Amino acid sequence: MTLTSRPIDAYAPLRNGAVVDASSSQTLTADVVVIGSGMGGSTLAYALRDSGLDVLVVERGKFLPREPENSMPEEMHIHGRYKTAEPWFDARTGEPFSPGTYYWVGGNTKFYGASLPRFRREDFGEIIHRDGTSPAWPFSYDELEPFYTEAEKLFQVHGSTDEDPTEPTHSEPYPHGPLAHEPTIERFSDSLKKQGLHPFHTPNGMNLDTEAQRRASTASDGCPSESDVKSEAENRVLRPALGSRNVRLLIEAKIMKLLTSADGRTVVAAEAELHGKKIRIEAKQFVVSAGAVNTAALLLRSANEQHANGLGNSSGLLGRNYMVHNSTFFVAIDPRRRNKTAWQKTLGLNDWYTAGPTNEYPLGNLQMLGKLQAAMIKNQRPWAPMWGLKMATDRSLDIYLTTEDLPRLDNQVTVSGDKILVRWRPNNVDSHTELVRRVTKAVRKSGYPIVLTQRMGIETNSHMCGTAVAGHDSATSVLNADCRSHDVDNLWMVDGSFFPSSAALNPALTIAANALRVAPKIAGAAR
Repeated sequence: MTLTSRPIDAYAPLRNGAVVDASSSQTLTADVVVIGSGMGGSTLAYALRDSGLDVLVVERGKFLPREPENSMPEEMHIHGRYKTAEPWFDARTGEPFSPGTYYWVGGNTKFYGASLPRFRREDFGEIIHRDGTSPAWPFSYDELEPFYTEAEKLFQVHGSTDEDPTEPTHSEPYPHGPLAHEPTIERFSDSLKKQGLHPFHTPNGMNLDTEAQRRASTASDGCPSESDVKSEAENRVLRPALGSRNVRLLIEAKIMKLLTSADGRTVVAAEAELHGKKIRIEAKQFVVSAGAVNTAALLLRSANEQHANGLGNSSGLLGRNYMVHNSTFFVAIDPRRRNKTAWQKTLGLNDWYTAGPTNEYPLGNLQMLGKLQAAMIKNQRPWAPMWGLKMATDRSLDIYLTTEDLPRLDNQVTVSGDKILVRWRPNNVDSHTELVRRVTKAVRKSGYPIVLTQRMGIETNSHMCGTAVAGHDSATSVLNADCRSHDVDNLWMVDGSFFPSSAALNPALTIAANALRVAPKIAGAAR
């Protein structure tokens, strides 16, 4: 049963030749090869579309179909209809786990809730936390700001610049005004204001102009969208890029390793597996944007005589400093009334984001979830009957709490043959516990006596970053400030792997803005 009364939006056909047929090829060539079609890779392809360069985007997945099942949480969360990733392994226990990552054209943005905040100005500098220091970035907020503005236009971000005291300066207003709160969320916002807090309309890439669109999109935070209302990598940047004859897409091709010249200073080819056969892809410049775990795994598997510990790993930091945030699903219930909100993800709170008079150290961010439904939490509460979960979610206020986790050398991605191993021990946890405590107090004052929380574990990695850190010193970073390898002249990374710190906000817009920032450098090098 579909959740929308509207016809499913069909994509416009792609131009002939936009999707490469490599069935009879052993070698492909391009000026720039981009590995991964998520937020970073697709935005980069868009930025290079008019460069005159031949750009080939390589994606291991295929196109995700638009179908009624997109909007059915039970298909996504219980039956695993769109699950494509192989198991990864907890390096501490040896046990496999199912990662929250998806191999489709558009990457994880097909499933995100289109929360598109800028990092705060302070996030680009050194910050003292309860559990240690968050390092400075090799470029400033002001250097990235014009590209934030450009990315907000591309992804049609709705927001307001005058509500959140932590909002950094904008050279231009958001391209669209904020999404209005529905009555339950408006009432919650008013209660927070009466408590002296500063709730705001959170920046979001959902284009929801009508009540019908909101109802049809209720599941879109965590599920694909069967319409075009959600701004994600495929519909906003990759498909427009493929409209240029300079940009092509190769799907269902997994890059197995990168091959270098004899001196190890340049990548000469990527070796890919396509429908059971190996193909060689040659280019002048290679950009890896496969997600912080898979990017690190690919480069570690590309070790050779010149790069014994992994490609571009003279610092020894490749795969280290893995960060994913401290996160908690926070469900508040008022058993006396139903929450009829269709799209909840319109409110945020950053009162404790930075250190201040009431908190010695930064605590983090509050954002709403799209709207929880029973099927979305069944895997976390397998013992609970669906009718009971439905009764709870029909009455729940659904919140996601995020606290920055800090880079640690022993939080690490490694490989063993085809296996990916993740070693992750949470840090800065006391600050997260305090954030949960304060939000619990505020929510109960707002009329929700029942509070249920679930800390996210190793399998929740949608905000992963840090495994190929950027910096000025080749001894303490994998990439330079332009996200180019210190060791390999034509190797770049534009996913979250370059992040020196995780901040405490969704990373998607920052990844997109950075791809726009470094695109001219990549184009110049390719020429």
